[in-house]
Amino acid sequence: MKNVPRGLLIAILIGMVAGLVVGIFENFQYNNEQLVFQEGSSISIVTEKIDFELGEQIHIKIVNSGTIPLTFSDTSYGLKVTGLDGVLYHTPMAAQVISTLEPKEEKTFVWNQKRMNGSDSLEGIYKIVVEGFDHENNKVKKSIVINLLK
Repeated sequence: MKNVPRGLLIAILIGMVAGLVVGIFENFQYNNEQLVFQEGSSISIVTEKIDFELGEQIHIKIVNSGTIPLTFSDTSYGLKVTGLDGVLYHTPMAAQVISTLEPKEEKTFVWNQKRMNGSDSLEGIYKIVVEGFDHENNKVKKSIVINLLK
């Protein structure tokens, strides 16, 4: 260590500390961005984390994070799991009946990582999308990205 310049050691130490701080900040930001209550129409999707092991059950909470009721075309509350390319992999079985989510009300679904054809999902990046409508029939949509890892 005697031949390593002191400036290099200081730079490495600063880089390590900065990386740790940025990592903590990013994790904190992600968890806080999932559920933000606001005036008007708003919907949020909350999961326990963003990185899941293959085969792990994923609990997906849909929350009306606005101040007005939202309506959905069926009891799946507009929930879809897609690839980043938009290919549909999963949507819950649902009755074709208009459903309403009141302000601050939430519904939880569990995805067992099975595709619509019954096969297992592969490692990769997936998008969870929820889409509903406000009282003026304006579309209210939210999506988050999760990772399935080996």
